Amino acid sequence: MSAIQRKERSLTKSVLSRVSEVSAPVAVSPHRPDADETLNTIPHRLDDMKAEETITIDLRGKSSLADYMIVTSGRANRHVGAIAENVLKCLKDNGIKNIHIEGLPNCDWVLIDSGDVVVHVFRPEVREFYNLERLWIQGPTTAKAV
Repeated sequence: MSAIQRKERSLTKSVLSRVSEVSAPVAVSPHRPDADETLNTIPHRLDDMKAEETITIDLRGKSSLADYMIVTSGRANRHVGAIAENVLKCLKDNGIKNIHIEGLPNCDWVLIDSGDVVVHVFRPEVREFYNLERLWIQGPTTAKAV
């Protein structure tokens, strides 16, 4: 073997050894909680933050967007913002990534979409105006004329 071939072989080995070091397996993060685990953690945070009139709506079989919807209220804009930020922190601490949040700058209605569970935090007047609970809870069997 010539000197050039030996040098090429040693360069190839050194490059391959560096590549294998770089592409070594990376530790996998803890598992992502399922919808039920996520659903169990959020109401505790809402209670801690003194959220009012919290209801949980089971969307399984009604919508492909999420499994559960939580609707709650804060007393004022600051309270709504604090509740939303606390729920967001809770979700991140539990390993949920790619959380979508809307409405945080105004804090009239903040939507937190974690994938399996969607949380709506309203000011009382805004909640009464949109009345989301009526849209999702009312089914064909409950829409009877009296």
